[in-house]
Amino acid sequence: MSDEIKHECGLAFIRLRKPFSYYKQQYGTVMWGLNKLYLLMEKQHNRGQDGAGVAAVKLNVEPGNPFLNRIRSNANQPIADVFTKINQDVKDLEMYMPDCLEHPNVMKGHIPFLGELLLGHLRYGTQGKNNVEFCHPFIKRHTVPARNLALAGNFNLVNTDELFNLIDIDPGEFQKQSDLAAMMEVIHHFLVKADEENKGNLDVVSALRKAVKLFDGGFTVGGLIGNGDSFVFRDANGIRPAYYYVNEDVIVAASERAAIRTVFNVGENEVLELMPGQGVITKSDGTYSVEQILEPKERRACSFERIYFSRGSDEKIYKERTQLGYNLTEQVLNAVDHDLKHTIFSFIPNTAEVAFYGMWKGLDDYMKRVKIERILSWGNNIDPEKLSEMISRKVRIEKIAIKDVKMRTFITADSSRNEMVQHVYDITYGTVQKGLDTLVVIDDSIVRGTTLKQSIIRMLARLEPKKIIVVSSAPQIRYPDCYGIDMSKLGDFIAFRAAYELMKETGKEKCLQDMYERCKELQRMGQLHTENVVQQLYKPFTPEQISEKIAQLITPKEVKIPVQVIFQTIESLHHACPTNLGDWYFTGDYPTPGGNRVVNRAFINFMEGKNVRGY
Repeated sequence: MSDEIKHECGLAFIRLRKPFSYYKQQYGTVMWGLNKLYLLMEKQHNRGQDGAGVAAVKLNVEPGNPFLNRIRSNANQPIADVFTKINQDVKDLEMYMPDCLEHPNVMKGHIPFLGELLLGHLRYGTQGKNNVEFCHPFIKRHTVPARNLALAGNFNLVNTDELFNLIDIDPGEFQKQSDLAAMMEVIHHFLVKADEENKGNLDVVSALRKAVKLFDGGFTVGGLIGNGDSFVFRDANGIRPAYYYVNEDVIVAASERAAIRTVFNVGENEVLELMPGQGVITKSDGTYSVEQILEPKERRACSFERIYFSRGSDEKIYKERTQLGYNLTEQVLNAVDHDLKHTIFSFIPNTAEVAFYGMWKGLDDYMKRVKIERILSWGNNIDPEKLSEMISRKVRIEKIAIKDVKMRTFITADSSRNEMVQHVYDITYGTVQKGLDTLVVIDDSIVRGTTLKQSIIRMLARLEPKKIIVVSSAPQIRYPDCYGIDMSKLGDFIAFRAAYELMKETGKEKCLQDMYERCKELQRMGQLHTENVVQQLYKPFTPEQISEKIAQLITPKEVKIPVQVIFQTIESLHHACPTNLGDWYFTGDYPTPGGNRVVNRAFINFMEGKNVRGY
């Protein structure tokens, strides 16, 4: 994605089902569980680079000894920082007891994070500050083991204020800035009640059912309880991803299927998807069950997981991203007047490479059909030289842009910083016939259009092509997200700005004012959640009109080369990604009422000139 957006988070959960001596004997190391947790987090490092954290619970600990430990980091490489510190405890112990690794019980007694229950988290800061206090897991401590809780998740909630009111808690300044703090208070509240009612036999499922039904948002959340129970649960619409794997040695859950498959070397069908509203509940004795925590609703799994966020090493995601590119073939061919002889295809940035391969395949299929038709039209009058020329025709592809990973836009003054941003990418000179070739580049999606305007279009224009066409494997992003992706300000979206400009150009300013007044009216009545008023902004215009305006907005004034923008259609998106139909950032069709509240509030903020979040 050329415009970086912070998104999602990553969850890693491990429950060891055997004594540490078993792992020493079977796998050669008592650190097997921690090693797997490290790998599980590293294989999901794409999901969060603002911070990382690990919590561990030890079973059957002597009274008075710590059984719940946590470590967090917001260093530049937070996963490495966390596990370096964990491993330092092992090195320190080895100094006094060189053969400690041969004694599992000694290791468990002295290494704080050598627990049977492990919870890892990777954070992108979508809410709250990026200091270490906001990194997951959060913990609640208590003298009663069953009332100790470690919690981490991939989620955003849009009703945190209401949550505090529901359990009659006056939140402090920290709680107001973190939706995990709100979730922690609610879950802990019901866990304590459950423990009070059934001392010694905590009913985790009942407590979660009472707590989780109060949450409005998209979420996958994992928790460790001090008595040895644990859980991972998913929202009712399946917005945020969750997968799990179970064998005799371990119970695992994570945000991405491919991470589990790689780390534990298992087949695709062995890793199961945690379905909407379900939870994996593990008891202190190592038994587990999959429970329906919430009544499942219409599946609205986030389509951005397939377009961009999840790593493409998952075979299904790879095929879907390829299909996204393939589906764009016809639009691209029409845009270049089917003149493949004078068109060069490339991709920016590297994450768009898989979609590029799909588009390339579609173009190649088209060229093969043309070759067959032309050759058949010659009948028996085939000239060998002409035939050779026809067969040798290929789709022209080039590595046009290379991102200079060493560049750092550290200058803060706007004019100087914009100059630096222009040079984030290097171009490959000599690839384009000046004034003759059209240049087509594909991106995962176009969010703000900032990098396109400040860097990429200027850079491509230096090659002096006849025309520049930017292709997005995602549809136009028109609405905020409030379920995990950091996209909450309407003014940030190039599609919104395009529609807004079209409104003004076509004399429809009164419509904008009417929308604003409608939002304010709904706000006064406490009904912001009942409808998406912002959908009215786009109704007067076709997607093609908005795309044309976007092309104008991302073209620097000094660039005289024509620029065109092509977007994936909603229908093609659903065709390519049939199991992830969550498309509210494209369509405005939110899966929960909180989404409407967020988009309407974001519009109010925009109209009032407030550069603040919509939730």
